[in-house]
Amino acid sequence: MALDLLRLARLPEWIKVVFVLLPIPFALRAGARLDPAVVALGVLAVCVTASAGYAFNDLRDAAADRASPRKRNRPVASGRLSRRSAGVFAAILLVTGLALSVATARPAVLGLLMVYAAVTLAYSFVLKHVPLLDVFALASGFLLRVLIGCALVQAPPSNWLLFCTFGLALFLSFAKRRADLEGGDGVDHRPALAGYSVGFLRHAMWLTATLSLLSYALYSQEAAVFVGGRELAGTPFVAFGLLHYLRVAELGNVDLSPVAMAYRSRALQGCALGWLAVTAWSLGLF
Repeated sequence: MALDLLRLARLPEWIKVVFVLLPIPFALRAGARLDPAVVALGVLAVCVTASAGYAFNDLRDAAADRASPRKRNRPVASGRLSRRSAGVFAAILLVTGLALSVATARPAVLGLLMVYAAVTLAYSFVLKHVPLLDVFALASGFLLRVLIGCALVQAPPSNWLLFCTFGLALFLSFAKRRADLEGGDGVDHRPALAGYSVGFLRHAMWLTATLSLLSYALYSQEAAVFVGGRELAGTPFVAFGLLHYLRVAELGNVDLSPVAMAYRSRALQGCALGWLAVTAWSLGLF
């Protein structure tokens, strides 16, 4: 049972917490102060609250998951974990996540995490069944993570950073929908897929990738946090990462979900490390 509870929490999905950490180097360069204990509590709060959302989602979708070849072995869908146990576990995770956010002593973190939890529940029960609204709800989850990261170091997010982040979040959300569509999930399991085609999702991914790259380049040019002459150092890595993702998508027969790509693509992992290194350099951190 313990192993199934861990599976219900979907610990591999915690990698998305990188969006909480994303704005922190830029905020530090702008003069924000870092309290490692506060950031650690905030990161854990986001992870635990996200797990609560995944647990509620699996509880809500148990019947439909049984008909999906990819999801039929999930703890609740397979019957290994009772609905009552899953519900209690999800509630405990939610309360724990919110309690951890209170412990950060950053009121904005609690407020944003409550909004995140509300959006997650709305997605599980309603929004994921409506084309486009489902993608925007997924993208808002990434954006809220960035806002929480800013709140943890008490730094106001720049409009350019939010614009760039939302473009990337839309790109990843459309990629997830394409993975669902090409991975065998039917309309009966996910009704919103009736409103998409592979062609539309291909165009949407290209559009949002372009939006992400251009907004990042403009942010790099406009933001005062970069050292002169180093502003665009990270842009080639952003371009490579987006183009690699699109290239893999066009090859087909690959799980395009952001989490799967993050764990399996050595090219993306290397690109991310390279971007971190050059961004730290361009911010004058070394």
